[in-house]
Amino acid sequence: MVPHTNDNEPEHETDRSPAPEETAAPAAPTDTATETTSGAADADRTAAGVDERVAALRRVAAAGRRLRGGRVAGCAALLAVALTAGSIAVGNVRDGDGRGVAAAPGAVAPAVLASGDLDSSIGALQTHLRAQPRDFGGWATLGLAYVEQARVDGDPSRYPQAERALDRSLALEPEGDQALAGLAALAAARHEFTDALDFAGRALKRNPYNERALATRIDSLVELGRYDAASKAADTADTRRPGIPVFTRYAYVRELRGDVRTARRVLEQALDNAVAPGDVAYVATALGQLAWNQGDYTTALDHYARALAADDTYLPALEGRARAQATSGDLAEAVRGMEAVVARAPLPGALVALGELYEERGAEGDRDRARDQYALVDAWTALARAGGVNPDLDTALAAADHGDADLALRAARAEWSRRHTVHTADALAWALHVGGRDEEALSYARRATATGYRSAAFLYHRGMIELATGRTKDARASLTAALELNPGFSPSAAREARAALKTLGAE
Repeated sequence: MVPHTNDNEPEHETDRSPAPEETAAPAAPTDTATETTSGAADADRTAAGVDERVAALRRVAAAGRRLRGGRVAGCAALLAVALTAGSIAVGNVRDGDGRGVAAAPGAVAPAVLASGDLDSSIGALQTHLRAQPRDFGGWATLGLAYVEQARVDGDPSRYPQAERALDRSLALEPEGDQALAGLAALAAARHEFTDALDFAGRALKRNPYNERALATRIDSLVELGRYDAASKAADTADTRRPGIPVFTRYAYVRELRGDVRTARRVLEQALDNAVAPGDVAYVATALGQLAWNQGDYTTALDHYARALAADDTYLPALEGRARAQATSGDLAEAVRGMEAVVARAPLPGALVALGELYEERGAEGDRDRARDQYALVDAWTALARAGGVNPDLDTALAAADHGDADLALRAARAEWSRRHTVHTADALAWALHVGGRDEEALSYARRATATGYRSAAFLYHRGMIELATGRTKDARASLTAALELNPGFSPSAAREARAALKTLGAE
């Protein structure tokens, strides 16, 4: 079914219980007054307990926060659902998709966040909770705020704080749907998708119209590789809470099935209905990423420009624009843009992309700069594990191309044991290939491309594996398809694909 718009169908105000964010202004922070400063203290203690690489990563993130300055309400309102997994939090390293089921806007009370940046809003929530410590809705909102702060700053050490705040909410209001939806978002952010699905289901039992729970349910099913169920969940969410968060997830489910036309149409419909700057930035960026994946760089840049006109601090749009600039030949601007992204949020996808841009530029010192970016991926991985996040998919993708082949394979196998998605299949296929196990890799490469999802990186991986196994006709078809779909999907990989095709042509 085609998603509804809010203009065509009201939100069923007479037959649903109001979402907590629609009633009183939420509140939130830590367990006690001391939690206002506990984030930095917790971060320092965690860094000491992991290793010096983590401390280095924190210094990068802290510098980014200082540079960020005021983060306006339109961006701060991205508290709907936490980022999820490889298709989401970080995105496929080769594709640079970063979208997947990324956090959607519009889930916090505007009155709380309208006055300043995300950090200031958390401070206001903490102040409120000191005065009203039994405000269970406030504690739930604080938990989600910490999840979003972790995403914005690239600092998973916020997740334990989020968990404490959400647990506090449930202690005050057992089975409260707002806190359960928050725990679902937190579990998804930690890549614990089975738990996220369970929490979302419990929240929806209490309130079938809880937007966060509906969205996280779709996210979790996608990230578990249950695409038929995800499609049905998107239909259900569309009938209950039509809006930007549901529209974008509906579109992504269609894209995973290869139905790019419907995905684009739904996103365009969502953009037509977007009013808030955060919504405009979010949907325009999704359209930009969809266009970039299909090799339409001019359209992608147009969408990113619209996103940044609505919110010039929106990181996914800044990252997407840098990738599109690189593929359009503007390498200098691409490097500057990606450096700005990494300064604010040193996450694996952007770190690897910047490293590859340095390698492509090849200026004096760029080789060392690239190595520094790849080393920071290791630091982020350690920090993520300390914060309770499972980073195996990100580890596998980065390590396969720029690190330890054995580590890449261990991480990819571990991730595949938990969930069977196109992204995990692709990561395992590539890790097996890098480790010299091409016959085994081929079956996973075929699974990664079996749903119809159009990814140049997936096709490239499959083609190189087919070439390694002597299937030259298949390799030629896959590599040609990759370059026809998105000729600039990765500077180094695209070059390798062309070189392989040249060899095949000579044969």
